[in-house]
Amino acid sequence: MSIEVLVPNLPESVADATLITWHKQVGDSVNKNDNLVDLETDKVVLEVTAPESGILTQILKDNGTVVTSGELLAVLAAAGTAVAASTPAEVAAENTADMPLSPSVRRLISENTLNPAEITGTGKSGRLTKTDVLDHLSKQAPAAEAAAVVTPSKEAVPEAIAPIAIATSTVAAAASNLRPEQRVPMTRLRAKVAERLLQAQQNAAMLTTFNEVNMQNVMDLRNQYKTRFEQKHAVKLGFMSFFVKASIEALKKFPAINASIDGNDIIYHGYYDLGIAVSTPRGLIVPVIQDADQLDFAGIEKSIVNYGEKARAGTLNYDDLKGGTFTITNGGVFGSMLSTPILNPPQCAILGMHAIKERAVVENGQIVIRPIMYLALSYDHRLVDGREAVQFLVTIKECLEAPAHLLLNI
Repeated sequence: MSIEVLVPNLPESVADATLITWHKQVGDSVNKNDNLVDLETDKVVLEVTAPESGILTQILKDNGTVVTSGELLAVLAAAGTAVAASTPAEVAAENTADMPLSPSVRRLISENTLNPAEITGTGKSGRLTKTDVLDHLSKQAPAAEAAAVVTPSKEAVPEAIAPIAIATSTVAAAASNLRPEQRVPMTRLRAKVAERLLQAQQNAAMLTTFNEVNMQNVMDLRNQYKTRFEQKHAVKLGFMSFFVKASIEALKKFPAINASIDGNDIIYHGYYDLGIAVSTPRGLIVPVIQDADQLDFAGIEKSIVNYGEKARAGTLNYDDLKGGTFTITNGGVFGSMLSTPILNPPQCAILGMHAIKERAVVENGQIVIRPIMYLALSYDHRLVDGREAVQFLVTIKECLEAPAHLLLNI
């Protein structure tokens, strides 16, 4: 009995997905719910699992193929069914034989009498590139030289060496002139990030204002209670929860920064869904802590840890990334001293955190050393005035330099 593996139903906002990785090959045995293939959308990676146990007999869509909901990806034979499956090598050879070759690749293959099916392609959909062919030739050269050394007949030596020497010199010349390049298509996520960042710069009057905050009191409070906090709540007390709490207090005071523009209308949001930018190997994503104002410090820290783990594992879903009224990004974890973050449309502001560094500052007429962080607020000047942006940062500064504001709600 054949079992069809289909593209799952995609959300309404997602038109299609790109097939990026097959985890099983033709002929492999699979168990029910094994991950067969990953599909990448504009926001997340979806895992397509085996609906039943069986043997993978056909793969109908190659890596890089764009698919839509309900399309047939593969066919399984139910467990216990005798099947005749093509081996991965046979499938690869068939695909390579039919694959179009660029003029430069075709010329190299013709000049060196190569079989394209024997060369592994690294281009899009397994297509052969010039680098693939040159790498293949460079691997053949040592073997060819070794074969020439053991040629038994003295009379045959001159004739045998000549073509080998030519081939070797051809490879050496090609390698010496080689200027390596690698053309890699953008991932769906990277392309979407690029689109949104360009949209933010083109469609918003974006400005950035800066301030600095003395983190001494927050660090002292954190060091004093972090052990008890972790023992009680089973999560570490980080700095991000302080910034989330301070941002919410500032957003309540300046509602325009929690708003967005829709055409000629301004939408003021009466809730606080805060996006926390997370860097992953696939690119930047922004999971959203919904109703962050209703969470305590432990709830915020647990949400951040949960999203971080899901982001690294590639298991974030659309609900995790949906909405958001304000975003916080922390370049300080990578050592950033100062930056101007770009808006996350349709939001009208984003807060950038940076590395904490000891600096000489003046307090009560005395020069002292304090742990200082620079803050940056990028905002859409169409909606937010400079006065509001500056006072927003000042409010965050005041909340962090006197954490009792956050704890006592004053």
